[in-house]
Amino acid sequence: MPGTVSAIIVTPDIERLRSSYVGLLDATEQERFPGHGPLFYLGLGVGDSRLGLPADAAVQPGRPGRVLLSIDMPDVDALLPRVQDLGGQAPAPAPSNDLPWGQRVAHITDPDGNALNVTQQLDAAPPVPPAMYG
Repeated sequence: MPGTVSAIIVTPDIERLRSSYVGLLDATEQERFPGHGPLFYLGLGVGDSRLGLPADAAVQPGRPGRVLLSIDMPDVDALLPRVQDLGGQAPAPAPSNDLPWGQRVAHITDPDGNALNVTQQLDAAPPVPPAMYG
């Protein structure tokens, strides 16, 4: 059953994004419409979440906007070397950072330029200083 909120990324090139998300995030194909002929919609499973990729040739890929997809992965640093080979971009030389609340985070883009926040839960989160509570 799909969750209450699903991410949907409109793209002029479904196959390019499909290849990137399958290769980078181990996404699996869940839905394909229509079953034969030119593809209009592809539904991917990423862990326990869904990602929809509808086709629209008029969409202009480009710079990331106000939407950021955050995707939890088991090993952020292991996937970073694959980003560029799959058509995305990752900043260098040190694209991942450990945050005070116990997450490792890297900011990358997919082949269409959509912003992705890939995260990894670290084993033990350091205590948050009282000053951070406000």
